[in-house]
Amino acid sequence: MAAERFDVLIMGAGLSGIGAAYHLQKHCPNKTYAIIEQRQRIGGTWDLFRYPGVRSDSDMLTMGYSFRPWTSARAIAPGDDIRNYITDTARDEGIDRHIRFRHRIERAAWSSEDAIWTVTASRQEPGGRETPVTFTCNFLLSCAGYYRYGSGYLPEFPDVDRFTGRVVHPQAWPDDLDYAGKRVTIIGSGATAVTLLPALARTAAHVTMLQRSPTYIVSMPEQDRITNALRRVLPNTWACRLGRWKNTAYMIYVYQLAQRFPDFVKAGIIKMIRKELGPEYDVATHFTPRYNPWEQRLCLVPNSDFFRAIKAGRASVVTGQIERFTERGMRLQSGTEIEADIVVTATGLVLQALGGADLAVDGRRVDLGKTLAYKGVMFSGVPNLAAVFGYINASWTLKADLISTYVCRLLNLMDRKDARQVTPRNGHETAVANFVEKFTPGYMQRAVDKWPKQGAKTPWRVHQDYIRDMVSLKWSPVDDGALEFSSPAKAPAKPILAQATGAAK
Repeated sequence: MAAERFDVLIMGAGLSGIGAAYHLQKHCPNKTYAIIEQRQRIGGTWDLFRYPGVRSDSDMLTMGYSFRPWTSARAIAPGDDIRNYITDTARDEGIDRHIRFRHRIERAAWSSEDAIWTVTASRQEPGGRETPVTFTCNFLLSCAGYYRYGSGYLPEFPDVDRFTGRVVHPQAWPDDLDYAGKRVTIIGSGATAVTLLPALARTAAHVTMLQRSPTYIVSMPEQDRITNALRRVLPNTWACRLGRWKNTAYMIYVYQLAQRFPDFVKAGIIKMIRKELGPEYDVATHFTPRYNPWEQRLCLVPNSDFFRAIKAGRASVVTGQIERFTERGMRLQSGTEIEADIVVTATGLVLQALGGADLAVDGRRVDLGKTLAYKGVMFSGVPNLAAVFGYINASWTLKADLISTYVCRLLNLMDRKDARQVTPRNGHETAVANFVEKFTPGYMQRAVDKWPKQGAKTPWRVHQDYIRDMVSLKWSPVDDGALEFSSPAKAPAKPILAQATGAAK
């Protein structure tokens, strides 16, 4: 079967991928494109995660698209609402017609001689059979997220096979799991665990969150009262824009305050938790992390639901390390026994770049861990490839939007230059830092060697700063001297015409 040919191939039909397609349609209407999605539905993360209580961990005014205001009164939204928002966007903008579902990209190989990516994928057919398919494109944009969809991270627990109850991972939540009236233990203290605890506690006999060490947890109202008030006096679009900027500015302020005065911010968070749980609760043991705020992501809880479940006695937090599993639960190194009917291993993610696809340029395998990140978007020595990686200190979509519009600016400049190839060249720059600095969660540390590095100066720095990225990606000239534009002799001078029915014109 002949390869389907496009100008641009987008990897992933989640929040970032649908947003990228919108910007491509708006700013590069002459480009043909397709979206390759390994799942059966639109939504990405918000289609994958089905565990009880799944919701956003950022406010939807900033996590929603800049071009499509979030209209719900709830700023902290349930997962189903977010997936419906993404699906509605794809339908209303005609993007859903360009998605190839059940396609898992295995390899992408670039030919400088032809200025073409050849993308090999596996398509899942009814009944589970897989068929190899091939696409070609001039530009590849990865919106496949940053973690492995197939399975999450699971440490090796001693004697886990002795446990007679059920063990589940939130990333593969079973539809038939009945936890009503059961004793549930959640292993972990990150965003997933903090979300699960109040949701399970509504019907479970008791929920225990077992953590090796504490995490910073902050409560905020589920609804944005200021934005909702603005909606009563202003058009919804303007109210949402003002709310988006308000929340963005507040996130920047809190992060910068934490960087400059970590002890002050830490004391403020601990004070709020003491107020939530009362003076007799052992906040020092269970809610006082060893690291400074924003060295790992803060966990957000709406309307104090996490703390209310603990105060009501429906849930509890235990801090300690597992020595081994027993038939009825776990024994900790301290000697404490925790009995459980169900154990939920909220132990984290496995990071992977580009959806796990292998990458090659002119027959040579690309090791992303040995490249430098160009503006946090492209990779040194790798032509015509960009990837979306959002913020760790703010909503993911803020940077996803900036990257998508930057890619459109780059594509349009390539057309004006009559160039078919653009490659970041780092010259004499050397790696001096990891892709994300001063960020220490386990899932990031386990994968640090496989991710691109940063150089010492612009444009080889990866900023966790929305304002600086706006200057770099939206307002600064695209042709900054670090990009090499070329047009190989064999490469077609005009955009490739799509052979597939329904491709964008």
